[in-house]
Amino acid sequence: MAQGVINTKMKYKTISAEDSGVLINNVKPMILDCRDLKDYKAGHIEDALHVHEGLKESLVKRGDKEKTLLIYCYYGHASEHLAEFFADFGYKEVYSLAGGYSSWKEKHQVA
Repeated sequence: MAQGVINTKMKYKTISAEDSGVLINNVKPMILDCRDLKDYKAGHIEDALHVHEGLKESLVKRGDKEKTLLIYCYYGHASEHLAEFFADFGYKEVYSLAGGYSSWKEKHQVA
């Protein structure tokens, strides 16, 4: 999986759509979708949770910091900010999906 991890200098890692599938199958991370609710409802990665302020607050205060997080947005930019946010609050393994949901859909043939 290491070849798909793009960014290792930050507190979080950026991961390709291809390698995120391996991560999901092998590690079973908590998957966070930080797109608008309407877009989340229109389609999202299986088992992904829609990020809202209440969820963010709960994860920061009571979340298992040992749990791996995989975060995505539309194209991979907003998820980087959220990944850094959770890493700053002590999450050990945080990934931002490079290319976001659009990359995921293309790689995994989602309609």
